[in-house]
Amino acid sequence: QALHTRSGLLQGRASRRQLLVRASGSTYGTLFRVTTFGESHGKGVGCVVDGVPPRLEISEAEIQVELDRRRPGQSIITTPRKEEDVAEILSGVGDGVTLGSPIAVVVRNKDQRSQDYSEMSVAYRPSHADATYDFKYGIRAVAGGGRSSARETIGRVAAGAIAKKLLKTVAGTEVLAYVSRVRDIDSNVDHATFSMADVESNIVRCPDQPAAIQMIAAINEVRTRGESCGGEVTCVVRNCPKGLGSPVFDKLEAELAKAMMSLPATKGFEIGSGFSGSRMLGSEHNDSFYMSEDGQVRTRTNRSGGVQGGLSNGEDIILRVAFKPTSTIGILQKTVTREGVETDLRSRGRHDPCVVPRAVPMVEAMVAMVLADQLLQHFAQCELLPRGKDSVGCDTKVNGQFARAT
Repeated sequence: QALHTRSGLLQGRASRRQLLVRASGSTYGTLFRVTTFGESHGKGVGCVVDGVPPRLEISEAEIQVELDRRRPGQSIITTPRKEEDVAEILSGVGDGVTLGSPIAVVVRNKDQRSQDYSEMSVAYRPSHADATYDFKYGIRAVAGGGRSSARETIGRVAAGAIAKKLLKTVAGTEVLAYVSRVRDIDSNVDHATFSMADVESNIVRCPDQPAAIQMIAAINEVRTRGESCGGEVTCVVRNCPKGLGSPVFDKLEAELAKAMMSLPATKGFEIGSGFSGSRMLGSEHNDSFYMSEDGQVRTRTNRSGGVQGGLSNGEDIILRVAFKPTSTIGILQKTVTREGVETDLRSRGRHDPCVVPRAVPMVEAMVAMVLADQLLQHFAQCELLPRGKDSVGCDTKVNGQFARAT
């Protein structure tokens, strides 16, 4: 009985330890699992990616392409902090291919100015995570905001580069995002034709060139006043496999919403028609089906945004993410100290006047991570056994929508 009791205690402790790990908030994914680590002004930041299939070709250069799109100091409308953000693959890759073991990627921090945050050690920055981190943990990394800094997203972007490569290799899937709005300046972009080159053709990452000029001017105007502004990023997924996602609690749009809202400064998420769909009639909103010449079930419109019943339907996935104005501004603001004394604070440090230009690769990375995880789960449940000739459904593509290794 004593052994039984001790065994029960050990099991209870083990389960509690497991709960602590799972509730830590730094890991995403079920089969494609990504853990990010590091603080803004620590020695480095990065990620560990577990569950990547073996024999996938990946290199530091491919990861670096995405990190270069995210790094600070790119232009006059981003933070002036100068970081090269050079990616080092520490494990999980040999001779340019994945080994099936955890892939660790690290980026060393080099341009920290912790002295810029001396006031923040005693006074809370309005709308930052300073106060809430103290409420939860009773301690926080003052310099640079620690884990609440957008520098944490380096690990996400690195992992997203691996996820993108997996999606492209297995299913020909492409994930592309762009800045669709800055303040009240909207854009008009053809989602079927815009390319990465179009996105990267200007510093604000908007393929609509006339709108981009206005967006850059708007960001510069608030920057020179010590202010900040918000905007929106739109992401388009082309050639997404059919059937990704799960019913009820793990619907694809639910996973995408969680991933997008986990990014710093996000305040809203829409997919397909989004909130505008609430103002339509059913006959206006429904996407009618038809049979394409190559034997696929397609929809004539795409108000569903590529997801129906929580599962991808093969149409382009189109989602939008709203980002609030950067919290750190150069204007005197009312706040309180850690001792509860009301005071004034003018924030120092180097920050983006508008986060959306650098948020584009972050959004792409999180979308790719979600889809890579869903892809592996779909394979595990639905693709192990061949689909017979009597399989329900008239869509011929689902029998061979993945490039399998031979």
